[in-house]
Amino acid sequence: MSESLKLTVYFGESDRVGHRLVSDELLDLFERAELKAAVLLRAVEGFGIKHRLHTQRFLTLSEDLPLVAVAVDRREAIERVLPEAKELLGGGLITLERARLLEDGAASPGPETPGDEAKLTLYLGRDERIGGRPAYLEVVERLRRHGVAGATVLLGVDGITHGHRQRARFFARNASVPLMVITVGPAARIAEAAESIGSLLRDPLLTLEWIRVCKRDGVLLAEPRHLPERDDAGLGIWQKLMVYAGEQARHDGHPLYIQLIRRLREENASGATAVRGIWGFSGDHAPHGDRLLSVRRRVPVVATLIDTPEQIRRWFAVVDELTDEAGLVTSEMVPAFHAIAPQGKVGGLRLARL
Repeated sequence: MSESLKLTVYFGESDRVGHRLVSDELLDLFERAELKAAVLLRAVEGFGIKHRLHTQRFLTLSEDLPLVAVAVDRREAIERVLPEAKELLGGGLITLERARLLEDGAASPGPETPGDEAKLTLYLGRDERIGGRPAYLEVVERLRRHGVAGATVLLGVDGITHGHRQRARFFARNASVPLMVITVGPAARIAEAAESIGSLLRDPLLTLEWIRVCKRDGVLLAEPRHLPERDDAGLGIWQKLMVYAGEQARHDGHPLYIQLIRRLREENASGATAVRGIWGFSGDHAPHGDRLLSVRRRVPVVATLIDTPEQIRRWFAVVDELTDEAGLVTSEMVPAFHAIAPQGKVGGLRLARL
């Protein structure tokens, strides 16, 4: 187990550097740096600082869907790619978050645990198998048996696992394209699940982060931590809300994630992104997702919002209202945030401490 960083980049599908897409340049950079893991996700709905809606639901608004690139490795490896990653973005957002890299599946929270809940992320190839079935199905079943609060499988369109690049292509099975499994719950159960899952995989690659579970199936458990705007050194502190729900989850008869993006945009939030998963569960509900010959899709969706602690308190009121019946809501600290907008740059990539 070692200290590592998670680098996340939010940008547009059509963003370019010269004649090349930013997405290709960014994943090429991660590949050259031989990072442990990276996954490029295509969102289904979202908006940024310009407040222009991008959605897969309407053809005229689907030409520039949001992309999310996530990369993890030891701190020094991530810090080496930061300068070039920043130069690639003409607009968008970069965040850095502390994580523990678990390459052997061992995940004892230890006495330094700042909270009682944790987020575990597994990086797998889509074609990995456990007992003859897709590894992500077995992993989700194992997580549910360990009593975690929920788990979501997100399929990448490009990415790296253990230094090997795999990308989705037309007219191909794309069996090796990387995916990530995100699970949240009590730290002790997450640690037990990590050890159990690590023993199943030939070459496990997991990260552990500390979070707070705020809501579950309409029940308010805790509000986001009250964080200062800056640390003792004057570095900015940011905060993230994540909402996990099934695509069929509703608020006032409309899909929850669509209502959430709409309301946040109307309220002038700085941005929000929703990514559709392929399998998962929340609370006591059975795992669900895309199935062959199924008429209705029952896949999970994850919505993410990042802002200052003061603004997050405002946006949590919106999230709380809309998740009155369904959804799993978590909050966590973001120690480094760098936004590139038409009016200038916000924040930096020096890690704040708290």
